[in-house]
Amino acid sequence: MNAATRLDECFAALKAEKRPALVTYVTAGDPDFETSLELLQGLPAAGADVIELGMPFSDPMADGPAIQKATLRALEGGQTMVRTLEMVHHFRRQDTKTPLGLMGYYNPIHRYGVERFLEDAACAGVDGLIVVDLPPEHDDELCLPAREHGIDFIRLATPTTDAKRLPRVLDNASGFLYCVSMNGVTGGRAPVAQDVERMVDQLRERSRLPVAVGFGIRNAAQATAIGRFSDAVVVGSALVEAIANAETRHGAIEAVHGLVRELAEGVRRAANT
Repeated sequence: MNAATRLDECFAALKAEKRPALVTYVTAGDPDFETSLELLQGLPAAGADVIELGMPFSDPMADGPAIQKATLRALEGGQTMVRTLEMVHHFRRQDTKTPLGLMGYYNPIHRYGVERFLEDAACAGVDGLIVVDLPPEHDDELCLPAREHGIDFIRLATPTTDAKRLPRVLDNASGFLYCVSMNGVTGGRAPVAQDVERMVDQLRERSRLPVAVGFGIRNAAQATAIGRFSDAVVVGSALVEAIANAETRHGAIEAVHGLVRELAEGVRRAANT
């Protein structure tokens, strides 16, 4: 039996507390390396249970305008895969408990070299990968090698994932399942809770992995509503927009951590309703 991962331990602890996790997304290097690192390092204290760190890529086709602009800011600031993994190294020096996954697209990983990437990611302290454009038919390229390095491969299920396709999507998944709440890109309209709950129920019929819901969740009230029936609530675009709207470096850090504190209260209210 494989040893429990940080993700396993996190979700087991929260299950014992009978509350969902708050999963927060920020783009590595946005708006610059130093600010991004300080934002990242402060997320657990603000209330994030799991962190998704975006790997900047020039063509983020599944992301809406907010994260597209964040990616552009990061790339213009000189962010590279090397610097993203360096950021994880810095984070792990002060936090060895909070699960951290990298989210993005396959092209930067392929260019870096899969084996080199997995070795460096494992060494840095990466717990999981969410690669939105690499389907299960290509598990041999990244998913299965990642598992060999102790890195979970987190799958996305969408409203268009039908009953015939779902078993293939779930095959080799680990860590948790990412339930995309609606069709479209990140940062879109608010999800309809009843529709998402049906999707979560369908996933739980097929898998024992925790189910996290993302896309369109922007505030504490929505986090409470979604957290009542999910194992985790994912928020990204709202945090990225807080960075974009801040006038100063300090303002960006305060805005993001302040919103995370509000969202954390929201998921905690879900446990009491």
